Amino acid sequence: MSGPRREPGQDRWCEQVTLTFTNTGGTPVTGGTVSLGTHIIGFFGTDWATVTSVHPLPAPIGPGRSADGSWTVCVDAWRVPFGMRIETRDVTVDPARPPAD
Repeated sequence: MSGPRREPGQDRWCEQVTLTFTNTGGTPVTGGTVSLGTHIIGFFGTDWATVTSVHPLPAPIGPGRSADGSWTVCVDAWRVPFGMRIETRDVTVDPARPPAD
């Protein structure tokens, strides 16, 4: 999986996050989830909190293939007062594969 590519959203408490997932295994990935950890960053760079959101993987992904997934990630507006920002930094993937024969 690539690192998150982030673009600002329409509001300071939202951003567009894009990831590229590559299946390096020998069986297709048929589903699963990606968890995104979005950090709330203060004016002086202090990391105040992390909010996690869970999204479906862009599946199926065949063996040796790649797929992009893109999500708009937002936190509650009250968590990001003027002068603060968000950064989605943490990514965890839980792929689903078909059972072995």
